[in-house]
Order: sequence, then structure tokens, then C-alpha cells
Amino acid sequence: HPSVAVRGAALLPPSGDTPTDVPRQPLPVESLPFTSYGSALKIGLPQPLRAGQLLTVEIDYEAGEGPGVCWLAPEQTAGKQKPYMYTQGQAVLNRSFFPCFDTPSVKCTYSATVTVPEGFTAVMSATSWEKQKDNTFVFKMSQPIPSYLIALAVGDIVSADVGPRSCVWAEPCLIEAAKKEYDGVIEEFLVVGEKLFGPYVWGRYDILFMPPSFPFGGMENPCLTFVTPCLLAGDRSLVDVIIHEISHSWFGNLVTNATWGEFWLNEGFTMYAQRRISTEVYGSAYTCLEAATGRALLRQHMDNTGEDHPLNKLRVVIEPGLWGVNPDDTYNETPYEKGFCFVSYLAHLVGDQSKFDAFLQAYVNRFKFQSITADDTLGFFLEYFPELKEKGVDSIPGFEFDRWLNTPGWPPYLPDLSPGEQLMKPADELAELWAADSLNMEAIEAVDITAWRTYQLVYFLDKVLQKSPLPEGNVERLSKMYPKISKAQNAELRLRWCQIILKNNLEAEYSKVKDFLHSQGKQKYTLPLYRAMWGGAESARALAMETFSATAPQLHVNVQNYVKKILGLEAAE
Repeated sequence: HPSVAVRGAALLPPSGDTPTDVPRQPLPVESLPFTSYGSALKIGLPQPLRAGQLLTVEIDYEAGEGPGVCWLAPEQTAGKQKPYMYTQGQAVLNRSFFPCFDTPSVKCTYSATVTVPEGFTAVMSATSWEKQKDNTFVFKMSQPIPSYLIALAVGDIVSADVGPRSCVWAEPCLIEAAKKEYDGVIEEFLVVGEKLFGPYVWGRYDILFMPPSFPFGGMENPCLTFVTPCLLAGDRSLVDVIIHEISHSWFGNLVTNATWGEFWLNEGFTMYAQRRISTEVYGSAYTCLEAATGRALLRQHMDNTGEDHPLNKLRVVIEPGLWGVNPDDTYNETPYEKGFCFVSYLAHLVGDQSKFDAFLQAYVNRFKFQSITADDTLGFFLEYFPELKEKGVDSIPGFEFDRWLNTPGWPPYLPDLSPGEQLMKPADELAELWAADSLNMEAIEAVDITAWRTYQLVYFLDKVLQKSPLPEGNVERLSKMYPKISKAQNAELRLRWCQIILKNNLEAEYSKVKDFLHSQGKQKYTLPLYRAMWGGAESARALAMETFSATAPQLHVNVQNYVKKILGLEAAE
């Protein structure tokens, strides 16, 4: 494996001073444009090389203005006192952070020496780090990883231990909440993951709580997952996001999709692994309920785009002219939830959970530290289960592997979520009651939702949203009846409540939409709300414009551009 050690790199905020150049033996270098996402760096070597010969190339460069490096002003942080910077490599943004083979098909180890100003701390996705004098940190990643998993964050951050191989990092004002929310839980998930999928190879599993403008729920940078502060719900109700990121330790980080067009190999397997861990920890009723909310998101996405949209297949063609060349633009629910359905279908073909668990462990062991294609995965599946290969399970009419990969649309097979019925049924019935023309308050008051956990409430709100707009006055009464929902601090509940406000054009509660969008910049929460506002009444459109002009500076550049597209504003290059 090649090893990357990029020295002489000055990472500067856009207004920084340029460091003085150090004289070196120069090599001819030219920059070849190939996409709107960077240009190829072509380096001429002084003499021809033999195959297998090692060489060191030192590249002097400056970075900081590209989309992979995010500079936050103090007001964009939780503490509001000091600036912050972080990098986000997935999918193809790390090429603006350091010169690299920016494809998931290439894996390498790396090391980095990072010097930061006094009063700041640097952390990276590395297996070891030490602080030296002069505020200099030295990092090493001893396992080969793809370029998109190399990540750096610098800010006023501190850490607290939450397990034998885990700590949480956060700004000082959030560290107590982070410790309380995650103390003891991470180790439990890691132990179950190891039992199911084999050894955890990354040493530590730490979590960095990002500033509120971080655009994702989590980013599975190895050894150090970056997560949204939205997960600090105060009641451990959103820890399943951490189970998802932990599952990437095997699927995505250890066995990686070789191309972004087969992203389901990372995400479909990770969703399956997440739900296996969740079943072991929380039982199948709760896990099936969570999976039902995932299925509802897939339904919503396919209704928005039309089922036969080319993005709604598992093998997506990413090429110039089709989606631009930025794989991020192809990001949607399909690789996650349709991918989950395909992996569930493979498990269904096997017909025995423990045998399929053993297959997953063998799969990880066979392809660890490699980047693979769907053909590798499915070829190994048929090789591992020769009796299924003999039966021709790859070409059962209607369920052909080729159809799963290359035909857009709703999954041909849906896993059975009936164990979740005991939690779904009361939520379904309550949503029915609230959608009635005349409300049966006696029946409504007979349902006690105080003990419902987050995903049961989310499922209920999804049903209410599907039935919206509700008859006149119903939403106002629902809001008064359940302050647990309408005044929730939990981000998943806030998102659904905001969507219900907009779908029912409840102007009296527009301020809740505005407050939620001011409080965080997660893409999965931000874009659906702007879509809902833009598709709503004149007053909702005005709310969208007003909110965006106030919050744009605190959003990640990708999210800004996606919102501009929704609002018909010219997206910046």
C-alpha cells in the first residue's frame, strides 16, 4: 500500500498569509483540468522507474479555499467564542485538502504533523496521535484507508472518556451533555458488532461532536466519527445513528465500494449491520419500527423523483454530463434503504440468520482492507453458498441480481417488519383518529403516548404527515394536546413537526420552522424543509427566503448550493 505523508502543506483560511517558499529540487508539474471538481496533477519524473521501485515525492502546496475544508466563524460554533475548522472528504472533496488519488478504489496509510494556534486542539481519523511542544500534533493511521476517510478538525475542543476504548470530543459547553448521553453505550455496541462481524480493527472508537452547521448526521471517519450535535437529545433516543457509524467500521471502512456508483455496498450493508446490532440490543419490535421509518423515507424519495428515475437503482452511472461529476449530487435514500432490502433478500435466500451472520463475517474477512465491486460481493455470496448457486438464485424471475442492480424502482423484495406491529398499530390508529373530520376526543385521550420512544413518535408523525393537510383546526389541537411533540428538542421530532406545520400551512407556528433551521444545518433536515416551504403557500415561500438569507453563511457550501437550487437562486460554482 502506498503511504501518504504530505509535508510542507500550509492549510490557510481564505484570507491567510502565504508561507515563504522552501527551495527544493523541482519536478515538472502541470495541472490538467478534468472535472468541475479539481484538476489532475501530473508530475514528470527525472528518469524512468522499474515496476515495484519505491520513491518519495514531496509536494509543496497550499490549500484552504476548496470545498473539502470548512472554516467556521465563532458564531457558527456552539461556544460562539473561537473559530473552528474541519474537513469533509466524502465523496470527492479531499482533493481540495491535499493531493491524493481521490477514489475509493485506492487505499493507503497516512501520517500528518499539524501545528495549530495556542488554545486550539487538532484531532484526526488516525490510529495514534501525540501532542508535542509548540501546539504541534503528530498523527499516524497504520491501516490502509481510502482518501475520503482522512479527516482533520481543529477547534476549542476537549475530551471525556465514555468507555475502555472510547471518548467523546466536543466544545467545552457541550462536553458534559456528550458524556452523559454516551457514557457506557458505545462499548456495548462495539462488543455486539465484534460478536456479529469479527474483530474491531481500528483500536479506538471516539466521537467528535461537531458544530451545529455540520451537514451530516455522522461521518464514519475511522477511529473518530464526526457527528451532529443534534444527537444530544438528552434521553439517548438518537443513539442508533452511532450504531450506524459503528457498523461502518466493518462495512465501508474495512470493505469499501471501489466506485461511488456502487455506494450501496457501503450503505446497504451498513444499514443491515446497524439493524442486526439494534435487534441484539433493543429487540426486533423496536428495530422493525425504525426500519419502517426508513422504508417511509424511501417511499417519500421515490414519490418525489418518480420510481423509474435512474438514481433509483443500486448501480448508478456517474459520468460527465449526467450528474455533473460530483457523486454527492447522487446522494439519496436508495443506496441505504433499497440496499438494505437487497442485503435482506440475500439473507432471506439463505433462510437462517446464524448462517447469514457467519457469511457476513467471512465476507469481511475475505475483503478486509480492499475496495470491491458488487460483482465481487455477489460472486463471493454464490461461492460461499454453492447450493444456492446451483439453484440459480441469481436469476429467479422478478428477483434477478441484475434487476436489483440495474433496474430503477421499488425493491422487488421487502423484509418482514411485522415484529414492529405492536408499536406501529397504536400509532397508525392514533393518526387515523387525528385525521377524522370530527375528532373523537374520548378515543384520542384514551391513548397514552408518554411512554412512546422516539421512533414510535416519528412513525406516528410520518402517518400524520401522509394524511395532511388535516381537517381545519385538528393540527392546532394536536399541538396543544402533545407538547412532548410540538415543543420537542429532539431533532427527528422537530423535523416531522416542522413538515406538518408546513403541509397544513399553520402560520402560527412558522417560528418553529425558522428556529429549527437556525439551530442546525444538517442536510437531511434542511433540504426537506426548504422543499416543503417552496412547495407551499406564498407565506411559506417568503419564510424560506427570509430564513435562507439569515442562515446561509452558517451552512456547509454543498447545502447552500442545494438550497439555492430549490429556491431557484443561481447556485454558486
